[in-house]
Parts: sequence; structure tokens; C-alpha cells
Amino acid sequence: MAKLSVNINKIATLRNSRGGNNPDLIKVALDCERFGAEGITVHPRPDERHIRYQDVFDLKSVISTELNIEGNCREQKFIDLVLANAPAQVTLVPDSEGQITSNHGWDTVTHQTYLKEMVSLFQGAGIRVSIFVDPVRDMIEAAQQTGTDRIELYTEAYAAGYKGDKVKAIAPYIQAAHTANKLGLGINAGHDLDLENLKYFASSIPNLLEVSIGHALISDAIYLGLENTIQLYTRQLSV
Repeated sequence: MAKLSVNINKIATLRNSRGGNNPDLIKVALDCERFGAEGITVHPRPDERHIRYQDVFDLKSVISTELNIEGNCREQKFIDLVLANAPAQVTLVPDSEGQITSNHGWDTVTHQTYLKEMVSLFQGAGIRVSIFVDPVRDMIEAAQQTGTDRIELYTEAYAAGYKGDKVKAIAPYIQAAHTANKLGLGINAGHDLDLENLKYFASSIPNLLEVSIGHALISDAIYLGLENTIQLYTRQLSV
């Protein structure tokens, strides 16, 4: 069964919109764990429009499940933040400055030398590394050459195509998973996975280890309640 890591960026966005500490990000993270999440994901950005750098320190000191820090390793402040907190996992995402949300994976062929350096740096600090990639064989093979522990499959294309033709939408991800499995890479996934499309994805991807879900889960929680929502998501992973 793949693990559910809850991305709490949207909680931080809500908090920051009014200042103060309501909702309390730390309490929400602890409640997510209590309700069944097996990890907490944060994606700090330079403008701190949602997760603040101090949030990461505060979370690391209290959560008992895995902390996954996503972000752009081209930013020295991000590198320093990860090394200072030594999370269970760092996910390297090729965001550009001011980007609203992640929208593509790494070109692991073009940037292979750089990614090797980053993977070595973080692994040297005892941190598991995952590289955000599109479901493309060449990108996965080149990711393996960096020495990364895992890849995270960028699933926006799957989510966009699911309602029209889910078999067609999942096909490149199944092929990507087979490639990753042959190469000995762990498989994570994330972006636009939700209660409608998650179960089919999880049941189709061999050896899926973890999904990171934020926007859809927090949106569902507005109507369904956070505890109920987390349990509904974890049930979709029981395949």
C-alpha cells in the first residue's frame, strides 16, 4: 500500500491571508498524522507566500511521520533549509521563480551533472532524494544515472486525461513505472491526484511507494472534514 503524504501548503496560504496563526499549521500537521497520514509534505518558495522557512523548522521538531520537503534546489536558501532540517526526503522540483505551482519535471538529460551534485549532497546528509519527472523513459533512465533514490511522477497529464480515457491516460505512467522498477528506482507520484482518480492510479502503478496530495485533499476537507477526508484518501490507496 502506497503511503499518503499530505501537502499542507494550502493551510499555510489560508493562515497567511489574514496574518496571525489561524489555522495553526503545526496543529493541522499533527492532526493529519493522527487521522492517518503517513507523511507531511511542504513546498517552500522564496516569497514564502504559503510555507515559511520557519515553518519547516517548527514541523521538523514535532512531527513523527516522514517530512518531505519539495522545492527548487537551484536556490541556495532551499539547500540550506533542507540540510539544516535533514528531512526523511527531499524532492527536487524544477520550479522557476514566482511559479504558481509545479508544471513540469526535470530534464534529467540536460541537467544530469548538476542533479548528480545535488543528489550526492543531500544523500551525504542522510536524506533520501526524489527527482520530479515526467513519465518519459529517457528522463527516468537519466534520473537513475544521477544516483537518486526515487522519482516522483508528475501526474497532471494523467489527471487531465482521466475523465476522457483513463486507460490512455494511465498508459505512459505504467510504462514509466516498469522502467523505474527495472532500474531499481523507488516511485512516488503527485499533482492533481484526487478522490476520483487516485484509486485507479494506485492500482495500476506497480510498486508505488508514496503519493503527495495537497490541493484536492484540503479542498475536499472543507466539505467532508479533515479526518474523514484523510481516511477516504488512504482507502483509495488500499489496493
